[in-house]
Amino acid sequence: MANTDNENIIAVRLEHLRAVMRREHLAAFIIPSTDPHNSEYVPPRWEGRKWITGFTGSAGTAVVTMDSAALWTDSRYFLAAEKQLEGTSFQLMRLKVKGTPTIARWLADKLKDTNAQVGVDGMCNNVSSVENLIHELRRQGGITVRTNFDPLNEIWKDRPAIPDHKMEVYPMKYAGETALSKMRRVRATLCDMGADGMLVSALDDI
Repeated sequence: MANTDNENIIAVRLEHLRAVMRREHLAAFIIPSTDPHNSEYVPPRWEGRKWITGFTGSAGTAVVTMDSAALWTDSRYFLAAEKQLEGTSFQLMRLKVKGTPTIARWLADKLKDTNAQVGVDGMCNNVSSVENLIHELRRQGGITVRTNFDPLNEIWKDRPAIPDHKMEVYPMKYAGETALSKMRRVRATLCDMGADGMLVSALDDI
């Protein structure tokens, strides 16, 4: 009974996602496992891939078209993903296993319309991965990518809030150097490079 309930929940969520995709003229949407800091272990707010698939592993990418759905994950999670996706419409894609298509190749096979547009949330996908996706999809038939829309904001009605915990100072016994000292060294290097500043987004770098 529990499995059936989960299958029904996932089916309803996919139906809602596809309704929004249809309205936005998106032929597919890609949901990663990361957050705006490109973390692997993310706050509940950004567990969108888990929410849409039911797969609880820390790594994986879900891709949904109007009539297909697939999840890419690595060998750590093959058995768990196979069990958790059972009964849903998500097809398991085993990364680095012979015969497994890339996301771009899979999308090219599914989206025969050369005017198709694929959506990704630009806040949760790093620049290099999006640029690679754009390049690959262009090669696969002129498919374009939209990065400024997050359908989960609409369909995930009880989506957890953005974390608002107070910042904590990293203990000196682990840091080994004050923040002021580190910033001085960074600024010196920026000057040597002729740069005016840099963006730091990964939590461990921050």
